[in-house]
Amino acid sequence: VQLQASGGGLAQAGGSLRLSCAASGRTLNNYSVGWFRQAPGKEREFVSAISRSGSNTGYADSVKGRFTISRDRGESTAQLQMNSLKPEDTAVYYCAVKSTTSFGYYTTEPGYDYWGQGTQVTVSS
Repeated sequence: VQLQASGGGLAQAGGSLRLSCAASGRTLNNYSVGWFRQAPGKEREFVSAISRSGSNTGYADSVKGRFTISRDRGESTAQLQMNSLKPEDTAVYYCAVKSTTSFGYYTTEPGYDYWGQGTQVTVSS
């Protein structure tokens, strides 16, 4: 599965960005989708994830209430709506997918099978 993350850019603190994760050549119906980010000098960390059905979602405490993950059923895209952005949200954001038959989502990197190339998000104060 080839994934393309897009939608990153420069935003002011308090602003919004919407990231998209698109799979080429197939739908994401049988995959759980996750978003991770890596800030300069830091390890990559979990941001949010959504189950294959879309009924279960999870968020890191640092983004809870500000970010919303969603997916297009029957399609090959998933989104991460980021509101009330903070300078500490500055990072490269990666989407990842895991083939699964479960109704859960995954918060750790080893749980994922395929990764996109990342999109830069920069939030200025």
